[in-house]
Amino acid sequence: MHADDGARVAPDGEVLKLDTLQRDLLCAQIREFLAAAPDSPGREAFVALNDAVEKMEVPPELAPRLDAIVELLLSSGRARQMYGPAAELALTALFQKTSRGKTIAASIHELNGALAKLKGQPLEEISAALRKPGVYSLTINAGGYRIAIRFAPEGAGVESVEVGLG
Repeated sequence: MHADDGARVAPDGEVLKLDTLQRDLLCAQIREFLAAAPDSPGREAFVALNDAVEKMEVPPELAPRLDAIVELLLSSGRARQMYGPAAELALTALFQKTSRGKTIAASIHELNGALAKLKGQPLEEISAALRKPGVYSLTINAGGYRIAIRFAPEGAGVESVEVGLG
């Protein structure tokens, strides 16, 4: 791999490598955080994260803090608002390499497997519901299946499957 290949990660437990755009975006945000909380008890970890990001290599022990910053920048819209769509794409690519991003991708893969059963089936009913703030469900009845899908901050997934309906 070349240094400009974008965000990438070796097998779990190894260093997460950043590209220059990701480094520049993250260093700016980490420095803002450090300036806003100069006496924070967790300051040393963020100083270490900033040093690692500057070197474009984040070790596994700092990855959870990186995950949190990247997710905050993306979910709040701040990355796109402040730096534009290229920054959002760069951080999205990085997020997909983080532990949290991989967990969400796995839940979506599982969901797509369940939804594949509905392909070509006549749609009988579809409805959405609020489970609690930030957590929603989508129920689909099609071809004798009823699949309830849960959408939550931790990812999307199959809540339940009923077979042999109708």
